Amino acid sequence: ENVRLPLEEFTDLPGEAMNAIAASKLKLVQLEGFEHFHPAEISGGMTKRVALARALALDPELVFLDEPTSGLDPIAAGDFDELIRTLQQTLGLTVFMVTHDLESLNTVCDRVAALAEGKVIAVGPISEMHKSSHPWMRAYFQGKRGRALTRGLSAMET
Repeated sequence: ENVRLPLEEFTDLPGEAMNAIAASKLKLVQLEGFEHFHPAEISGGMTKRVALARALALDPELVFLDEPTSGLDPIAAGDFDELIRTLQQTLGLTVFMVTHDLESLNTVCDRVAALAEGKVIAVGPISEMHKSSHPWMRAYFQGKRGRALTRGLSAMET
């Protein structure tokens, strides 16, 4: 029902077609067979996947995500990031994502806009963000959490 909602609001499709589309979108986000589950019966990560399926119900070219991995454990967050990246590539989606999650930035984003001091202070690929000499950018990308991420990524490459 949740995934069907945009179809009910914005199309005149018959109910059977809406059910089929909703089921296909759930399959797309790796929730095949969960059509009859209620919100209380699914995990936080699954809830985020249902929300993503609902967002994809009308086949948009652009999807907005606001802190999509917030509240998820590192494994579920990583899985969600990989799902977003896969959907970007397979569906040709443009994803506009607001996040503070450095790992999500590294996994999902081709370009980043950094906001500080009430304005956009940098725009570009993530690799440029790491090299910035701006004090806020250095603190964000090269601070304790950024360094931990960089060490972790370097260790994974070896």
